[in-house]
Amino acid sequence: MLGAAMAMARKDLGLALAGAQGLVQTVLLGLLLIFIMSLSREPGEMVPPLAASAVFWLATAFGQVLMFNFLYGLEEAEGARLGLLLSPAPIQAVWLGKALAGLVLLVCCQLVFAPAAVVFLGQRPEGSPALGVLLVVAVDWGICALGSLLGALSVGRSSRESLLTVVLFPLLVPVLLAGIRLLETVLSGRGGETVAAWAGTVGAFDAIFTAAALILFPFLYTGEE
Repeated sequence: MLGAAMAMARKDLGLALAGAQGLVQTVLLGLLLIFIMSLSREPGEMVPPLAASAVFWLATAFGQVLMFNFLYGLEEAEGARLGLLLSPAPIQAVWLGKALAGLVLLVCCQLVFAPAAVVFLGQRPEGSPALGVLLVVAVDWGICALGSLLGALSVGRSSRESLLTVVLFPLLVPVLLAGIRLLETVLSGRGGETVAAWAGTVGAFDAIFTAAALILFPFLYTGEE
């Protein structure tokens, strides 16, 4: 399954980066959210780390909806989904491949969001950058695992953007709250004693939805046929 998933991820990344459609839209939406938030502060004023962290993760969450709508729309445009269903590879490879592709694209977007948040929101990160990167990637995997699972719900529907948003965001609340609190500790350099508790929440979320996707994805992705 891993080989098929990597092939799927390479194919999706090649198409996404060649046209840069999904990536550019995601980056522009995230930068717009960060810039609008920056207008609420006085010149020279620093936005509280908690608020800056919340803006960063909101930009990530909204961008993720665009990303997975784009990734799952690739097969719909040419009717290639039937070919995936008929291939000998496990259907879970589609979920894993698109989750990995989404993770790479989301990290690329966050490489733009992070400096933009620091500059526009007046942040001075005082925590460990390595710890921050590790925590962000851990949260990202939970977001992408769930996004790739629920992306199958939107396949073949003209209203897939609104459907994915309505279903996805309530389920993302625990991992987004954890991500906001964890990133706040990195930005402020304080509250390190809460890292273990919130990191446990992220780990549990990642494990639950990774396992749920492996079980449920075949039913969701093949339901239209």
